[in-house]
Parts: sequence; C-alpha cells; structure tokens
Amino acid sequence: MAKHTFEEKLDIVSQVKNGKPILRISRERHIGERMILDWVRKYNLYGENGLLKRPNTRTTTDFREEMVRTVIEKKVSLGQVVLQYGVSRTALERWVKSVRIEGYGALHQQKKRGRPPKDMSRSKKHEPETELEKLQAENARLRAENALLKKVTALVKEREARERMSGRKPSKS
Repeated sequence: MAKHTFEEKLDIVSQVKNGKPILRISRERHIGERMILDWVRKYNLYGENGLLKRPNTRTTTDFREEMVRTVIEKKVSLGQVVLQYGVSRTALERWVKSVRIEGYGALHQQKKRGRPPKDMSRSKKHEPETELEKLQAENARLRAENALLKKVTALVKEREARERMSGRKPSKS
C-alpha cells in the first residue's frame, strides 16, 4: 500500500475542486477513486487538517458499539461514520460484519494478541492399564532394543572391515 504525502493529497483535492474529474485523476495517479473521494470529503469537513495523518488510537468496546449501532440501527452510511468518528473504514466494516453474524457480544470479546505460546513440556506418558497393554508396551520396548543392538553390531562390523582394508588390526574395544 503506497503512502501519500500531505502535499500530494492537497494537490489532488485542489485539482478536484478546480473541476478535474476524479476518474481521470485516479487513472493518472493510480489511486483508487474511493480514496480520492474520502480525501475530498475530509477536506470539506475539516479543512487541511483532515488530510493530515492521524496517530493510531485504540478504541474501547463501548465506542465501537456506538459506531456499529449508528450504522446498523440509525442506517447511517459507513462513509459518514468513518468521517464523523475518524476510524478506519476496514475496521468499521469488520466490526459491523461481526455484529451482524454474532451479535453485539462479539465486540466485547477480548482477543489475545500475538502468536500463541508453544507447549514445550514433555507429553505425559500413558500408563498401560490392562495386561494386554502392558505386554504390548513391553513388546514394543524389546523390539526397539533389538533394533538398536542390530544397528550397533552392524556398525562395529563395518568399522572392523574398514580397518582390515587399511592394514590395521581391529581394536579390542
């Protein structure tokens, strides 16, 4: 998303005020028509201060509910509410959508921010309860032990063969 400077916004708004069509400006500068229209509305409502970047503010749930009620119950357009309260259009759209799906309680749910922590603890070992489970666990342990012994034997034989090829005597360890 490209950021636009105050001077660029002011220049575009003055072109619109002088009668240049928004569609033409939009195509020349590769800026959305809605964005240009929002800039013009903010300029008309607040003057040059409306084109300045505002710092991000965290809204309270009661404030969000008030804005959503204005849109849903009073049938005020999203654009007018965005201009009136100075919030992001996409945020307001998201709040309205969640209220229409889940109700006003969705605005009061606190979401945990950030990535969820990883569970670094070891998994709990399942204690075998029946005789069959005990035997199956012992069988699995013995199979693993047998496989390990076979692997160690194969590695020792491979090492001895390499030492014979190189002319050394195999070690006794």
